[in-house]
Amino acid sequence: MANVNKFKMSQERLDALKEELYYLETVREKEVAELIKEARSFGDLSENSEYDEAKSEQGKLYSKIADLKLLIENAEIVDNIDHDAPKDAVTLSSKVRVRDVEDDFEEEYTIVGSQEANPMEGRISDDSPVGQGLISHRAGETVTIHAPVGDLVFEILSVENE
Repeated sequence: MANVNKFKMSQERLDALKEELYYLETVREKEVAELIKEARSFGDLSENSEYDEAKSEQGKLYSKIADLKLLIENAEIVDNIDHDAPKDAVTLSSKVRVRDVEDDFEEEYTIVGSQEANPMEGRISDDSPVGQGLISHRAGETVTIHAPVGDLVFEILSVENE
């Protein structure tokens, strides 16, 4: 079997994935099966666009179910992963306020596992260049992060760890 990576996430995220999987395997799977049954009743399957659409939907559903099962089976529950780190250092689940030195623009990020990342909400993955670049640094430090868009220079203004 291939070596599968662990997916870092909170217990809340794992619970949400399990809920979604349950819904897809119970409610949604029955709905799609009913669509297929209904489309079959329209006659000749070779020219039945409703049947083709229903089968396509079924394929997407099974793919999503497989993806969710993989995530759930390989979930690694994290809270604040480095309990030995200094309390003022950036770790997983830290809220970090930074200032872009070049643009003099302040931003706040929460460092999260890859399954909970949402950059539009300021939740960045610890696997991302910015997340990796901030980990283990402290308030008052200036860090240079090598990102696909070029080097970013941030001054860490504050770090909050719960």
